[in-house]
Amino acid sequence: MDFADSIELTQSRTRVKDVPLEELAVCDVILVSVTERKQVLSSSRLELLKGSSDIVYDIIPRLRTAGFKGIYVVATNPCDIITYLVWKLSGLPRKRVMGTGTALDSMRLRRQLSLSLGDIDPRSISGYMIGEHGDSQFAAWSHVAIGGKPLDEYEAEHLDRFGKIDRDSVEEAARHYGWEIHKRKGNTQFGIGNELAFFAKSILNDARNITAASAVLDGEYGRGDVSIGVPVVLSREGIEEIIKLKLNDNEQKSFTASADLIKGYIDQALAQHQ
Repeated sequence: MDFADSIELTQSRTRVKDVPLEELAVCDVILVSVTERKQVLSSSRLELLKGSSDIVYDIIPRLRTAGFKGIYVVATNPCDIITYLVWKLSGLPRKRVMGTGTALDSMRLRRQLSLSLGDIDPRSISGYMIGEHGDSQFAAWSHVAIGGKPLDEYEAEHLDRFGKIDRDSVEEAARHYGWEIHKRKGNTQFGIGNELAFFAKSILNDARNITAASAVLDGEYGRGDVSIGVPVVLSREGIEEIIKLKLNDNEQKSFTASADLIKGYIDQALAQHQ
């Protein structure tokens, strides 16, 4: 009812309907934002796994039976584990199941960097938080650029203006920004809602946008059988390409640790539902 009210103030003609789950099988894209409860006890999204996995183990097989052949975009936390479970339960190719992953976290990284660089437009900054959408995510600093110039070079040229960037503080702020919102209002809505809209528009418009997302890996970054936040190309097919960044040694260690953490919880969830 609240969504129906808001639609009247937009430029689009959209119908908001309450339908049986199986009717979603005709959709091109399904955005998964189910949750068992509104409150989390700490900044770790992993504590939501039991309730969230129970829900997807109920709804995804029903949609598979109903014949859904479209694309899933998962925002449900813990995002990477739930994305993997949706993929396993859906029977779809891995390119047709993705999570929002570290997309918002990457945006937050760019915004935090903007504040350290004299409020330069974040859209002129390229860079990603990768790994788990959670406490083990990290900034791929070796691939951050300002207007196309590597961050190290840009920083060296502007030391007299901005000083040395506190990368640890910037990274930490990006990592926990969502929790800071949650502490103040009990949930996050607008950022992730717009991120889901971005994913849907990119897919439906065949935009081939590049964004961080939780993707199921099959050899990329030396890993397989795990879903994790990495840069991808979005198109009408879903994930058209996984962008393989050449990580430095420290970043690769962080990536491996994050992937190991996610895989451990995936195995736990699979065992619980055998």
